[in-house]
Amino acid sequence: MWTRNVLASIAVTLFAVGVSTVFGQATVAPDCLGCICEASSACNATIGCSVPFPGAYFCGPFLISWAYWADAGKPVLQNDDPNRKGAFENCVNDLYCAAETVRLYLAKFSTDCNGDGTVNCQDYAVLHKLGGYGCTATVVDQDYMAGFNRCTQVVGVI
Repeated sequence: MWTRNVLASIAVTLFAVGVSTVFGQATVAPDCLGCICEASSACNATIGCSVPFPGAYFCGPFLISWAYWADAGKPVLQNDDPNRKGAFENCVNDLYCAAETVRLYLAKFSTDCNGDGTVNCQDYAVLHKLGGYGCTATVVDQDYMAGFNRCTQVVGVI
């Protein structure tokens, strides 16, 4: 069951990542990050990496691909080298580094995906799932969107 306490703890954890403006774009609220995390993997911080289909490789609680991480600027854990083998996996399997990766990516591609005249958490969820180059398409993964919508209703995110 969805509980406000679980979602609040995720938001508090993600808030620790910090709230800042990146590239002059609007910030992504901690509750929004929490709902994207919940929709992606139930915010499972121990999920690791998987190959759900040939050519795909997703890691961490946000299920981030290498290309997504690279588009976000290849953030890494403190004192790590983005060019080191394993830097991607180490970052995106760490909740804080993964959340920073998502924030950087969403700031870079901040787009009004649904055409309602504002960029909000709904747009960020679609951007995260479909990527910055195709967010105007329909999200086919209904489980992801159902989980996201359920979470936003609980925490009151728009």
